[in-house]
Amino acid sequence: MRYFIIEEDKSLGYTGFVNAAPKWGLPGVKDCPACKATWADISKAYPSVDLTPVAALARFERPGAKPIEEYERMRELVRPLLPPGAVVEPGSCFGPLVGNAQGRFGQFVSYYSQVLLVRHEALEKLQAEGLRGLKGCRMEVRFRQRHSPELLELELLPVGRLHSKCLPPNREPPCPRCDREGLTLPKQPVLDAATLPPHLDLFRLLDMSTLVICTERFAQACQRLGLDGIVFVPIPTEG
Repeated sequence: MRYFIIEEDKSLGYTGFVNAAPKWGLPGVKDCPACKATWADISKAYPSVDLTPVAALARFERPGAKPIEEYERMRELVRPLLPPGAVVEPGSCFGPLVGNAQGRFGQFVSYYSQVLLVRHEALEKLQAEGLRGLKGCRMEVRFRQRHSPELLELELLPVGRLHSKCLPPNREPPCPRCDREGLTLPKQPVLDAATLPPHLDLFRLLDMSTLVICTERFAQACQRLGLDGIVFVPIPTEG
């Protein structure tokens, strides 16, 4: 099986612009007592998760960076509401995108690289092809035009890892308290074949969650159906 990184296709001249943010989020960690880092990673997002049942127990609307004890308290409030396979970290986001949009959009929209939007009709076509793990979530985004597309945010579970051969040999282990790995994207990323999910055709990586990965089946279906807005960059695997 071949795999690809999904990136925005900038050659088509679409003018679509989305100015939106997730409705809720976990705070970042401020001055972790173990590694001393202040950090957050907003790329692990779960738009299907409704935090209304616990919204009165914490300020999920303006998370900011907080002491790790507060982050851990808020994380435990969220855990029972997560979908199977979800992984949360400081900065993880939940609920629909809220904001505004305007312009001409393709069938796919790569929003800040780690968020992938799709037209409702395009998602239905892909699901009819039998592609696995495609979950579209409605947004609370207002379009500043009369004829607006129905865009959905795809919920991408974090699965799979980069192979150790493309990572620095002297890298530090994850922080035992806040789980920070501190990896940067290598110039030539390689997937660890043993960690890749056999049941998903679209996902993000667990250790480099800004990368959206698809299978060859997904890429071929998009090309066959003429779904535009994204390009497919091959990424090698190592067993």
